[in-house]
Formats: sequence, C-alpha cells, structure tokens
Amino acid sequence: MKSYLKMETHPLANPENVIKGDKYRITVLTEHLLRLEYSEDGEFIDAASQTVVNRDFPAAEFTVKDTGDELELCTKYLQLNYNKKSFSANGLSCKTTAVGIGSVPAWHYGDPTQDLGGTARTLDQVNGACDLEPGIMSWFGSTVLDDSKSLLMTEDGWVTPRKKGVQDLYFFGYGWNFRLALKDFYHLCGKTPMLPRFALGNWWSRYWRYSESSYMKLMEDFDKENVPFSVAVIDMDWHRVDDVDPKYGSGWTGYSWNKKLFPDPERFLGKLHARGMKTTLNVHPADGIRAYEDCYPEVAEAMGVDAKKEEPVNFDIADPKFVDVYFDKVHHPMEKEGVDFWWIDWQQGQSTKIEGLDPLWMLNHYHFLDSGRDGKRPMTFSRYAGPGSHRYPVGFSGDTHITWESLDFQPYFTSTASNIGYGWWSHDIGGHMLGYRDDELEARWYQYGVFSPINRLHSSNSAFSGKEPWNFSMEVRSTMDDFLRLRHKLVPYLYTMNYRAWKEDTPIVVPMYYDYPETVFWGKNQAPNQYFFGSELMVTPVTTKCIPELKRAKTKVWLPEGTWFDFFNGMIYEGGRSMDLYRTLEEIPVLAKAGAIIPMTEKISALDVESNPDELTVRVYAGADNTFALYEDDNTTMAYEKDDCAKTSMTLDWGARKFTIAPVEGNQSLVPESRMYCVEFGGSTAKEAKVFVNGVEADAEVKEKDGLLTIAVTDVKPQDTVTICLPEDTEIAKNDVMTRAMDLLLHAEISYITKEQIANLLHKADGKVAILAAELQSMELSNDLRGALLEIITA
Repeated sequence: MKSYLKMETHPLANPENVIKGDKYRITVLTEHLLRLEYSEDGEFIDAASQTVVNRDFPAAEFTVKDTGDELELCTKYLQLNYNKKSFSANGLSCKTTAVGIGSVPAWHYGDPTQDLGGTARTLDQVNGACDLEPGIMSWFGSTVLDDSKSLLMTEDGWVTPRKKGVQDLYFFGYGWNFRLALKDFYHLCGKTPMLPRFALGNWWSRYWRYSESSYMKLMEDFDKENVPFSVAVIDMDWHRVDDVDPKYGSGWTGYSWNKKLFPDPERFLGKLHARGMKTTLNVHPADGIRAYEDCYPEVAEAMGVDAKKEEPVNFDIADPKFVDVYFDKVHHPMEKEGVDFWWIDWQQGQSTKIEGLDPLWMLNHYHFLDSGRDGKRPMTFSRYAGPGSHRYPVGFSGDTHITWESLDFQPYFTSTASNIGYGWWSHDIGGHMLGYRDDELEARWYQYGVFSPINRLHSSNSAFSGKEPWNFSMEVRSTMDDFLRLRHKLVPYLYTMNYRAWKEDTPIVVPMYYDYPETVFWGKNQAPNQYFFGSELMVTPVTTKCIPELKRAKTKVWLPEGTWFDFFNGMIYEGGRSMDLYRTLEEIPVLAKAGAIIPMTEKISALDVESNPDELTVRVYAGADNTFALYEDDNTTMAYEKDDCAKTSMTLDWGARKFTIAPVEGNQSLVPESRMYCVEFGGSTAKEAKVFVNGVEADAEVKEKDGLLTIAVTDVKPQDTVTICLPEDTEIAKNDVMTRAMDLLLHAEISYITKEQIANLLHKADGKVAILAAELQSMELSNDLRGALLEIITA
C-alpha cells in the first residue's frame, strides 16, 4: 500500500497500566476506562483495529487485590471484580462510582448497556424514526464497547481478521461526565479531523439529469435570488447511465462523463471553481470498471485483464492491487480535471472476500486517506460504517422521506450521534423522496438545515420535488432565502466550532444532557430535539405545523438556569423551567446564552466562504462575562495540526460593561491587512457607546438597528486592540410585553371581540404578571392562544 494510505496509530498501551494473567489481560487506560481481554491461548492483540487506534494513555492510578480466586481492581471511579475465567455474568462485573444519582447497579458481563444511543448506518427506507446502534453514554454511568470482531490494521496499512474466540471489550465508566467520556473516546479511536471551510456553506444536491448549460443556468438563477452555494453535488447522471449496452450490465455504476450532457467536463468544473464552488460526484462502485468506461484500457492492463475480451474488472476492495488501480487509474485523473471530493454511495451489502470486512468501511477509510495525499485537507462523503467512522467525515444519512415525521427525527438523530463521536452528519435537507408536498415543512427543514452540521439540500428526480426556493409560496420562498443566506453569514462561527471539534473533542451539535444530565430521567430524554449548536447557541427546531389561528408553531423548550436571548426576535427568557415557545414561519427557537459572542460576516458568496473575511459582524449578548476566540487558518491544508493559525480573542466584561477585541495571535498573515468590525449588542438597555482603538478614542458609527445597538469600527489592523465601552448604567433589557402581545393578537385568526377583551386586560393589568396570568386562565380561550400569550407575559 502507498504510504499515504497508512493511518498513523499508537496502539501500544503504557505497560504500567497492564495487569496480565495466563488467559486474561486488563488495561487501565484511564480511571474511567478499562480494556478487558480474554484469550484461551494467552495471546493478546497490540495492533490497532478498525475502531481502536490509540491506547497510549498516560499512567493511571489503580490498586489490585488478588485473592487467588478473584481479582479486585479499583480506580478512583471504578471497582472491577473478576474470577480470572472466560468472561461471564457471574464472573466479571464492574461498578462505577462516578454517577450523580446515588447508587446504581453494577454492570455484569452480558448485561444490556442501557446506553443513550449512538447512530445508524442510514435512513434509507425510514419514514420517521429508526433504531440506533449503541453509543458510549449512559444515564446509569457505564457502557461497553465490544471490539472483539473488528479487523486489525497491519503495519503496511492493510487489514486482517482476528483470531476467533478472543474477547476484547472497553468498559466506559464515566457517570454523567459525558464530555470527558467523549474526549477519551476520541483519543482511543482517533480525532475528528477539521473540515475544509467550503464544506460549511450551503450544498446544492439533486438527483436530476443536469447538463453543463442547465446547471450553470441554475447557478445564475440562484445569483439573482442572492442565494449562495459553496458545494455542487452532481448526482448519478454526470456519468453514462441509459446508453450503456445491456451486455455490460446496468448504468448504475459509472466513471465516464456523459459527454452529451457535459461535453467538456474540465470546462464545467472550471466554471464552478471560478464561482468559488467545490464539486463532488456521486459514485456507486459495486459493478467495478467495465469495458465501456473511458478508463477501462488502462485499468484492464494494470489488473492483468484481457481488454480484447472485454472482461470486467470486478470491484474488489479486499484486493490491495485493485485498491491502487481504483484510485490511480479511475479517480485521480478525474480529480486532475477538477473533481474536489467523492460521494461514495455504497448500498450493496456488507461482505467482502476478507471475512468480517465491510466494503463501506474500507471505501470510507481509503477514500479519506487518498483525498489527503497531496497535502490538502482530506474529506469524503459517505454513509456511517460503525464506531470509528467519525475519522472520515462527512456522513451521508441516506434517502430521506419528505414527511414531518422524518424532519422531527433528524434533530434527535444528529445530536445523539455525538454519543459515538459522529459529529458531521449531512442530511437530505427538505427530504429526498416519497412523502407529500407541504411548503411549511420545506421552510422548517431549511431552518433546521442551517443549524445542523452540514446544510445540503437534496431531492429526487421527480419533476415535483425540486428544492429551488422559487418553487414555493412567496412567504416560504422568503424564509428559505433568508436562512440560506444566514448559513453563509455564520461561517466564521461555524469554522471556529469546526476547529473546536478537532482541538477540544466537542462536536458542533451535542445533546442537552452533556451539560444538564437532569434532562434525561431513567434513560428517557426530556428534550430530544433540543441541542447545543457550538459554544454559544441552543437550538430547538420547529418540526410541527403552525397552529392555524395563531399562524405560529408550538415547540416545547427546556430552559437551563440563567438568561437566554432569542437570536431572531430578541425575546429574553429567564431559565430554570420548561416552556412552550410559539414561532412564526420566519423564525425558530435559537437561544443565545447570556454573554454569547457570535462572529458572522456579510460576505456570503461562495468565493467569500473560502477566505477569511475583511468584514465581521459580531453579535454580543448582555448579562455575563464571556470570551470567544475566533479561529482562522488557510482553510484547506493540514496546517492546523501544527498550530499554524490566527486567533482573535473577543471578551465581554459585563461587570465593567466593556467589550474587547484583542490583537490577532499567531500567524497574522492569514487575516486581512485591515478589517471592519460591526459589533451588535443584543439584550441590553444601552443606547450609546464609546470606542477606543489602542487606548485612543476613535470615531465609530453608532446606531440602533432591529433592536440591536450596532457599532461599526473600520480599518482595524491585526495588531490593534478595540475596546467598546457601554454606559455604566447599562442593564439587561426587559421584554416589551404590550407590543409583542398586540402583534400576536393582530395576526391571530380569532374573533375581534376576543382581541379587544385581551387588549383591555393587558392595559388594565399594567404589567402585573400574576394578575394577567390569572385573568387569562379564566377566559374562554384556546389552550394555544393562552399559551402564546403566557409565553410573552412570563418570559
């Protein structure tokens, strides 16, 4: 195998952490994490596996008591009891003391792990929810990752089966310290690499017979709509499909451009590159390379196949020679033409000539490593293939049904995948197939897509399922456009979270219970569709239809203690409770924590996505101290691994009512020579501010816009310090209850008499919350109208 197809691993454990008997070996990887092995012949595995690649944890503290018949091993957080025989329920148990709910049962070998779920291979043929494979998080504090059947990686980068009958388990006893569990999992199984910056923009994908001219016309139409895309996903019909002679089989697998549609592929790809877009092509490799392919003569010669007889070169990912030819003769020439990465759309089974080898895993593994062979940041796009798949982003979740049930499942499915380290799911935003037409559903799906890891619109080849915004009603079209633009505005924030995912081992989307375990009770998730989106935002997508009389949808949200600010409508909430939040079609509950700092940009074209912008909009929310370090690098190479980057620290000192943008640390050549900062203060009473650059008061444009105090500072150099001082008497703002309630009543489709009665009550109560709530309870109102008013009154 080529050197770049060999993954770096560190599989040897610290000898100080190992307890070994004739037929067993126990490795204390951390005070929370144990490796448990049993082998009848006393031979144990030190090689990396498909799942586990690093066991080089530091020395851990533990004690061992050996009574002859039983071994008792204790760390600060675990107690293992083992009878030194083949693993059994009565002979192997482990108890964790790290759980925050008091005493929990010990785990016995073979017990169900009671974990909180991981993810699934695909959502193909799933309408709504599906079962999830296990993760490493449990409400009861302990889980087990069974690595007994995964293949081993050889020193030359290949794989080989294990001996049969060997037991190889990893016991996770982290209690409710979910973030630490994930951090150690990433060390054990490999880090999630950073994505190239372009991947965080909008992706356009459709199973459709485009041509060069029709595709470029579509891109021009998006330009007129001022809707940006950074990735072009070209599905099946880029290659020959219908004009394949039946003697060669179907046209499902193909590697030859359809020259009737794309007469000059290099020209087509060049046009997309000129727009700043990257391109991925869909491939179904199962049928190998057959005689009609443009690359067949070279492939046949390299594989020793008689080209004159038109013998097919069968797909065989278990053959090292085929793997080399597959990349060198088939994919690399097309990459020279301009293909940026590949969409591996494998659906044809889980068996190969190597026992236990899933072809999907092998495709993901080698495609990812191959894509980084020239020093660029590797990336692939494929389905999940079991634990360890987080090393090969981005994930394709499969052909989604166009239903409310499918949308409702995706937020939970995505956040729960973090329990097995899988942080970069890409869904068919808007739905791919079947289902039904519902404009409101499409708008809500787009909104979710913006606040999901990857925002890839997708649809089938039906003439009726296209996701172009102009195919929908004006109200829905406007919402779609706004949110697609917002995704690109958020790229500075998203890219910093991309770095955090690699550096700090925290996916961009994580469940609420990572920080608030009380949101799961006896294993039941109380906020399944609610999640943190990076370090600053908490999101609960809307996944149900609007209530007709209110023209708003209801979403239940659990608010942690503290103050929370709605990113879209500015509503301010006090936490420590659950609430029903009501949202118009133009907004969803995206709540910023007190003190949140969210860097954005107005430079949203595809050409802008790959560059570090010279204009930044920084949204800052009142109420608490906070620091955010904006991360920037060259966006496409592996330089981040060497810490070749630029970091701009932004700090809110709420006590001093002061916001500071510090000089750029690190490689200042990576950022523009000067920048304009537009700082937006949300949720405060401030109406004015003073600006200082390097300690000297500076001119700045200060104004109120959309309920935000905005301060524009121009010509800021990387070495400059910018300080914005708010008035000393600045406080957290209060909601304008009357204005918000009157707006709700104005648009509500209820009787005018009821509107007048409620308005009179609002004026009469004069802000007295208890009186208002009591009076509303006594009125004959629908539960949702009452609920929407109570949200405003009690927020």
